[in-house]
This record gives sequence, structure tokens and C-alpha cells, in this order.
Amino acid sequence: MRLDAFDYNLPPELIAQVPLEDRAASRLMVIDRETGRWEHVFFGDLPRYLVAGDVLVLNRSRVIPARLTVQRSTGGKAELLAVRILDDNRFVGIGSPLKKLQPGDEVTGGGGAFACRIVERHGDRQVLVEVISEQTVMEVLDSHGHVPLPPYIDRPDDATDRTRYQTVFAREPGSIAAPTAGLHFDEDLLALLKDQGVEILTLVLHVGLGTFLPLDNDEVEDNVLHPEHFTITGTTLQSLRDAREEGRRIIPVGTTSTRVLETIAPDGLLDTFDPRASYEGETRLFLYPGADFHVAGGLITNFHLPRSSLLLLVSAFLGREKTLACYNEAVAAKYRFYSYGDAMLIL
Repeated sequence: MRLDAFDYNLPPELIAQVPLEDRAASRLMVIDRETGRWEHVFFGDLPRYLVAGDVLVLNRSRVIPARLTVQRSTGGKAELLAVRILDDNRFVGIGSPLKKLQPGDEVTGGGGAFACRIVERHGDRQVLVEVISEQTVMEVLDSHGHVPLPPYIDRPDDATDRTRYQTVFAREPGSIAAPTAGLHFDEDLLALLKDQGVEILTLVLHVGLGTFLPLDNDEVEDNVLHPEHFTITGTTLQSLRDAREEGRRIIPVGTTSTRVLETIAPDGLLDTFDPRASYEGETRLFLYPGADFHVAGGLITNFHLPRSSLLLLVSAFLGREKTLACYNEAVAAKYRFYSYGDAMLIL
């Protein structure tokens, strides 16, 4: 299967550069999975399409201000993007320019407020970094880091991004990109859904290189995603198993929640677990057309980049031709695309 079969034309002006003031004012394309037919509403209309007993599964991972601007000993500038925090003093990051960051090099940032040492290379893109000043990694990032906005947002991050490139239910820090389907929910909408009898469950998948990096190989099947860490509690697993046994719809919010659910089901975790325990793991799951879905009975997701693993996941769930037809319709209807853009609900 060729990756270029998952391409589409998008006018640059449809790439959302800033979030809407009202989260739930985003547009929502509601799609019938069987027929491929759609209708255009707003995200605040979501309760119209859900019924008591439906289950929404949210990713409560919190985006960290992971992008650090640093100065090399030669005086040149560089950048470190913290993609995985190992402990209080070490993180794995993407260094740029990578050739200028050699093991043993020391860099500083924040006008000398912190210092780091490049410990070693990790593969062809990453470096192991140690903070050698008194602060912890998270203290350095909180004080001096920038929100890692995607490259298609053509502006520097600002103070509003610290709250708006974050879901209202974000808790555990660890992501380098937002689980963007969740950005459309506000507290009022969540409360309305709960009052309606919709069950709200959460899990954690820290968005990392598996979601962040583009696919390298032209043949879809030749691509392998980087591992991403997830956590799910036994109580959540119990609720998911109950819903599945009772025939209730389970609707993951975003591709990240989808990948966790579709990882744990074939592994048998939904069948054998301790309700009092918490479970951690890593997923490399790459879903593309032909994949089976064991849990998801619907999907809420944003509109994704061409040729991306996220677009392939949607195509696996809805079908390639139906997905591209919906995307072309969204372009014609001038939807806003990507992280700060509009959303789809597939039922």
C-alpha cells in the first residue's frame, strides 16, 4: 500500500493558526461509518449524537513546555525538544542542529539560569541530556521551556498556548503535542454529557515521537512507529469491560486514546486485570486500512496531515475513500485544519 494514496490538497489558509475563543464553537462533521454520509454541525452539538450509556474515553496527558532554546559554548544557538523525561535530571530530546551537539558538550539557557550536558546520542535523531544545574528537568522546562507548537503553526508560542494547547482535563505531564481531539471540550460540555448519562473515562498516553514524527517510508507497511508510554487503571478497565459486555458504544476521543484501547484489547488486558491496580505499557500500534478494531465503536478526531499515521488510523476506521471524501468536503466547506482546527465524529 502506497503512502501517497493518503494525500489530499489543502489550501494553506485553512490551517488554523490560533484557537477559537470558545472551545466548543469548533465545527463538527458527523459521519455515518456505514454510508459515509456527513452533516455539518458544531462541537457543542455533540450531545445530540450520544445517548445514555455511551462511553467517551479521554486522554488526560498534559503537554509540557518541551522546547528549550540553548546556547553552545561556541556562542551559537541550538534547540532541544524534550521528548521523554527519564528522571529528575535526565531527558531524551531531539537536538537541532544535531551535528553541533556532540557527547560531552555543555549548553546553557535562560541567560545562564540553567545548564545541560549532552551525554550520548540515541539513534539518528535523539540525544540523552543531563541537567547539571540545581533545577530538575521539569523545573527547567516550566521556567524556560516553550510550548512545542507544530511546525505548520507559523508563529512563536505565546502565553495563551500554555492553556489553549491543553485540554481542560489534562493532568499528568509528559506529552510533546496535545491530544487535539480533546481540545474542543470545555467544563460545561463535559458536565452536560455526564448529566445526559454519558460515561466519561480517562487514560494516559504521552504523545511522543510515535505521533509527532512523519512516516519515512513510501510503502505504508514498511513504517514502524516509535513507542509511546500509556497508563490505564483497573477501574477504567472494569468500566470498559462492562460497557463492552452490555453492548454499549465506546468512543475514544482522539487517535491516542484509540491506540491505547486497540493495544490492550488484543493483549487480553480487558479480560484479565485487577480492578485495584494500575497498568503501564508502551504501544507502537500502527493502524492502517485492513486493521481490525476491537473496542472502538466510534471516533472523535481532528483533521490530520496528509500521509500521516493519524490520517491512516482514521482511514482504517472509516475506509480510505470515505475518509478522503470527507476531507475534500471539509476543504470545500472551509473547515479549519490540524491541531487548532475543527473535528470529526464518526459513528
